[in-house]
Amino acid sequence: MKLHQILLLLCMLSCGGTGGPSPVPPDPSGSTGRLKYLALGDSYTIGQSVSVDERWPVKLAGDLEKTGKPVATPDIIAMTGWTTYNLLNALDQNKPSDKYDLVSLLIGVNNQYQGRSIEEYRTQFHELLLRSITYAAGEPKRVFVLSIPDWGVTPYGASDREKIALDIDRFNAVAKEECEKQKVLFIDITGISRQALNDPAMIATDQLHFSGIMYQLWVYEAMPKVKALL
Repeated sequence: MKLHQILLLLCMLSCGGTGGPSPVPPDPSGSTGRLKYLALGDSYTIGQSVSVDERWPVKLAGDLEKTGKPVATPDIIAMTGWTTYNLLNALDQNKPSDKYDLVSLLIGVNNQYQGRSIEEYRTQFHELLLRSITYAAGEPKRVFVLSIPDWGVTPYGASDREKIALDIDRFNAVAKEECEKQKVLFIDITGISRQALNDPAMIATDQLHFSGIMYQLWVYEAMPKVKALL
């Protein structure tokens, strides 16, 4: 069973309420001749309610390949429901290699959803940034962060859209500040996510997450910037 299949199974267990064990630590050694990519995050990175091929890190790797940047299928450490704390804990238990050519981070929506403090988010996001740099062999220029999308535009967020949007903007402001301090690329896809308010095709079948159509838009936004990093 391939790594992405194992992680998808773990995600499904988590959604079923068992919580599931932390993902198996990725082994990038099998991708000789290709750039190694590690994607860290939560349900958006694991691609809740979409196929493996529709996950945005997988789409990004595929599009980079088409432009002459041979990137291996990304190793993904992410699970639905994870906060910054959960991701840190998973990385403590399953330390990835520190020799990745590219590392992405997208985390924080569950901090907002659970009503966790912005101060806690700043501290833990800062630590995740430092670890991401370590996994990228100490190179901040090989790390990029995607902003937290606005889940308030989904049917599940309909009753409290304005507050969700304000909260998401606050968390993203912190993430951007911390990225600037570490000289890490911050890519804002939050505005793109809000287009789903007027396009149901951008919403996944669970009516809470985003579809592969939305993820492709994020990739279009990220592609030229990420390609420049490589």
